[in-house]
Amino acid sequence: MDNIIKKFKISSGDKFKIKNHPTDDSGDYKKEEAELILAQLKSRISKLQEALYAEHRHAMLIIFQAMDAAGKDSAIAHTMSGLNPQGCQVYSFKQPSKEELDHDFLWRHYRALPENGRIGIHNRSHYEDVLVCKVHPETVLLQHLPGIDDVKDIDDKFWEKRYNSIRYFEEHLSDNGTVIIKIFLNASKEEQKERFLARIEDPDKNWKFSSADMAERERWGEYMDAYEDAINATATDKAPWYVIPADKKWFTRIAISTIMLQVLEDMNLKYPVLPDEELKELEKVKRKLNRKS
Repeated sequence: MDNIIKKFKISSGDKFKIKNHPTDDSGDYKKEEAELILAQLKSRISKLQEALYAEHRHAMLIIFQAMDAAGKDSAIAHTMSGLNPQGCQVYSFKQPSKEELDHDFLWRHYRALPENGRIGIHNRSHYEDVLVCKVHPETVLLQHLPGIDDVKDIDDKFWEKRYNSIRYFEEHLSDNGTVIIKIFLNASKEEQKERFLARIEDPDKNWKFSSADMAERERWGEYMDAYEDAINATATDKAPWYVIPADKKWFTRIAISTIMLQVLEDMNLKYPVLPDEELKELEKVKRKLNRKS
């Protein structure tokens, strides 16, 4: 477990270079053992989720960022399948609406944060505003920001301010009990090609493919630069990034579940202990039930 954490975690002071992170890494794990390992991890996570819900002092926010076809949806479906739905909520963020564009870029994400005791999963997140928006700076103009009248106004200073906003936002969440796990599913361009072809060749998966996906693929290098910049600027001890190899989906699921389990264990969760008066009342109820049985 510790090996996965150390290998893929990016926090304060770490220098992230995407070329140093293989997309097909699976460590010492074997595919034929993956199903059993994942089942064991899910079982342990489920018990800790119950403690998180009962203690009601913290929330967990898991952010998934990736290029198209990197496997966000399937990773969420498989690694979260062992969670109690009552204590878990998933939000998928699409292009912002007019109402959302009339607020600051963090507004819609703040509204979707998990309550105490719950695990919130964000499929894409506020990082779109330093990823997609950085590759397509013209989209920033839709936000009608003061002093930003032209793409030329969107300079390095603008992006640094936006990174600062994200760091302060996440620090505030952490200080108020929300534990943040930020996951970048690191798939190769070659793997994306194979998955695109699979979507095209399978009629049941045609709906997953969009011609816009190809346009974004043409700007792969720009996106990788944007990810490097964003991760280096926002990886902190309170809100670290985890760069997970995504070419082998079976290992991706193990890595995500391992990280979730370790973070939950580190929270040292405890079930609430009732006051003495309430414990005495429970004893009275117990005796009453036993007499009537």
